[in-house]
Amino acid sequence: MLQLHGAETPERVAELKARYGLPAMKALSVSEAADLERIKPYIGIADRLMFDAKPPKGSQLPGGNGVAFDWRILAGLDAGLDYMLSGGLNAANVGDALRLANPPGIDISSGVESAPGVKDPALIEQFFRAVRAARDDRAA
Repeated sequence: MLQLHGAETPERVAELKARYGLPAMKALSVSEAADLERIKPYIGIADRLMFDAKPPKGSQLPGGNGVAFDWRILAGLDAGLDYMLSGGLNAANVGDALRLANPPGIDISSGVESAPGVKDPALIEQFFRAVRAARDDRAA
């Protein structure tokens, strides 16, 4: 799957999908409910959306900043919308994220790193334990 994190228009997403014959996930930066209006042109074009927190002022990265947004703003999304939640997730908060937003998928990166770009097996294990605990709480 192509994962697009730039300023791609819906037309560009469609062009890339056609060129490479692959599905595409379009990442969109979110900080408030009004930002969700930007998803409409991508529906039916992007195969999946990714909601990431807007980068902090001065950041050089479009994502992977370890910053979260208010996940409650996703609660009103169409239940059939295929998306992933990203941005600031870690073992300490993934349970809240799952409870508040109930996303169909999650994306983790810096939340399981011991240093920028260095994945930490212990943090990965803690993260998955927290996901399983949240799943078990929900089932109970």
